[in-house]
Amino acid sequence: MTRPAAPDLSAALALIVITDAAMVAARSDGRSLVEVVTRACAAGAGCVQLRMKGASARAQAEAARDLLPVVHTHGALLFVNDRADVAAAVGADGVHVGPDDLPVAGIRRAFGTQLLIGYSTDDPEKARAAEAAGADYLGCGAVYGTTSKDVGDEAIGLDRLGTVVEAVHLPVVGIGGITPDRAPAVRGTGAAGVAVIGAVMTADTVESAVRALISERN
Repeated sequence: MTRPAAPDLSAALALIVITDAAMVAARSDGRSLVEVVTRACAAGAGCVQLRMKGASARAQAEAARDLLPVVHTHGALLFVNDRADVAAAVGADGVHVGPDDLPVAGIRRAFGTQLLIGYSTDDPEKARAAEAAGADYLGCGAVYGTTSKDVGDEAIGLDRLGTVVEAVHLPVVGIGGITPDRAPAVRGTGAAGVAVIGAVMTADTVESAVRALISERN
């Protein structure tokens, strides 16, 4: 039941910008999350992942509807974290899930080819299982360590990331503590790209941060 990835998916995955509204709100310049996402996509981010841990389905759907036209205007993809139902309801491009969420196979059965599916793991065997179940790409980390509850705070390192990359035929994206200076080493493992939260959400100049994160691909 493996679903072939879209031909341009690997290119889009060069940079996944994961949202964090609290980080944006903590700034003193009054910018909104929609503004940050707009600027990130205009600068070249190929994917945005809406992450709203603990929020209601309604709140996530409303936020996704706000972001969707902005993301699509710039030719990028919108993924919803954890909630396949929300992703499908608003017409998002995909969902990103982890071990504690609905299984990949179940999402694929329920939604067919309507949604792209990303899955988080740093285990090669689980990566192969997710590929067989129909995942389109994998998120792997925390490469350098992070406080994000999505991937934990233990650094898996570049070698472990490379092992997951070699285990599957899917695009793999490194996540966790990634900065512009670290992004080239992450891609050097064979990873298709990087996923970041703070590097963009807290950036003084969003466009510069995005361009720095993808510069070695140009």
